[in-house]
Amino acid sequence: MKHITIIGCGVVGAAIAYELSLCQGVQVTVIDQTAPAQGSTAAALGVGMAVISHKVKGRNWRLRERSLKRYQTLIPELEALTGRAIQHNTHGILSLCFAAAELPRWRSLQTIRHQQGYELKLWEPERVRDRCPHLSTAGVIVGIYSPQDFQVNPTDLTLALVAGAQANGAEFYFGQPVVGFDGAEVEALPEEDRRCAAVHTSNQSFPADAIVISAGLETLPLTQALHQPIPIGPVLGQALCLHLDKPLEHSDFQPVVNGNDIHLVPLGKGDYWVGATVEFPPEIALEDAMAMQPEADRLDEVLAGAVAYCPALATGNITQRWSGLRPRPQGQAAPVIQPLMGYSNIWLATGHYRNGVLLAPATALAIRDLLEQLG
Repeated sequence: MKHITIIGCGVVGAAIAYELSLCQGVQVTVIDQTAPAQGSTAAALGVGMAVISHKVKGRNWRLRERSLKRYQTLIPELEALTGRAIQHNTHGILSLCFAAAELPRWRSLQTIRHQQGYELKLWEPERVRDRCPHLSTAGVIVGIYSPQDFQVNPTDLTLALVAGAQANGAEFYFGQPVVGFDGAEVEALPEEDRRCAAVHTSNQSFPADAIVISAGLETLPLTQALHQPIPIGPVLGQALCLHLDKPLEHSDFQPVVNGNDIHLVPLGKGDYWVGATVEFPPEIALEDAMAMQPEADRLDEVLAGAVAYCPALATGNITQRWSGLRPRPQGQAAPVIQPLMGYSNIWLATGHYRNGVLLAPATALAIRDLLEQLG
């Protein structure tokens, strides 16, 4: 039996645990210093922009496409296995374009997606008003509708992934911060391909044939302890929940709407998520940036931007405001899915920035493939 230890149980770590729990001859152990679905996962809106993304080739598109295909089976699979309902929206994503100069780029993307086998529709403002009468089309040049894209509640999904992995025999240990590793001696050279034989928490030790670090913003201190620091910095995001006494029109068609990078996410029963901000820290040390605080004015601006394209939101009551730090790699592209240099049995699956929920299934499958190559 191969023992695989995963550090971190946000949506990415939970997805890895679930996919590996489906493999024969593997014992999966997951460690997290907090409860599952905390940190960045708890602050995410779960909007999966794959087909509507302008990523059309290379790793970034391959990851998006692989996740999109896995999501088609993953959610019903988890709901059947665990009996848990996972809030998700299958009405697609509608993006509002306000700049005529962007229209050729959207038309080009539509052609590429058609060649790839995906549908992407360009709606005139009249069509947008017909399908979504709650939206204002003032200044709208075109609406780009992607029926394949989706939204899923990140917490619902993560908890279902945990429950599914547990049903398959995976073990989870929460409230246990990692305090050290076997085989991380500073005098060992990277060329020697060190192996880490165990992960130590404040309570116990976990033997490991392979280790996956999926710890988001905790990646830097963990990799520092392994003498191979991977800098992952924070970018703060804020969002809010609104309740409308009268839900928006056309309840049978409620896609996620994006206008000027502001999402409107229908949740049902008159509830809507609005967000999110993108707030970069000042030029300070990464450790200090972790303490950055949200600015209320930024969230007010986001709400005003959503009201501009959906005026009915102005009558809503704010029922919740929240914020979270997203893990953004420094000096390399997001996400980081690769071996940790100098170690033959440690892999990184971290730094997903704003696409953790979207890319979680593809990341899990990529890690599974890497471990299968190990034999």
